[in-house]
Amino acid sequence: MSGRRAAVADRRRPMRRLGDLLPEAAAALGLEEQLRTGRAAATWERLVAERVPAAAGASRLVELREDEGAIVVSVDRPIVAQEMRLRAAELLEAFARVPGVGNPRQLRVVVRGVRSDRGGRRPDPSDVD
Repeated sequence: MSGRRAAVADRRRPMRRLGDLLPEAAAALGLEEQLRTGRAAATWERLVAERVPAAAGASRLVELREDEGAIVVSVDRPIVAQEMRLRAAELLEAFARVPGVGNPRQLRVVVRGVRSDRGGRRPDPSDVD
């Protein structure tokens, strides 16, 4: 190895995993909350697929409400909403065991595409039950 190559090799930073770099990059860009919500949404999808396979793909986490100790989940159909409500304690317990996603005590479910009784508009994540 030439002297120049050796000098360049000595200046290289050690390799790091991409997952270890993301929090730093998100913080530098002011995107910590978006990264955290994205990780929480991926965690939710995995937990639903494991614990309620029939509902896999029919629900998604739309909001973390840490100040209220709640997560808001949007579902495709009322039957999926009912299943989520029935399994809420189990899902919340599993969700809380995952590091970095918080410790929600309440699951709020919104059914997508169902008309609300307020002016016929679609429900908003703030229109939770």
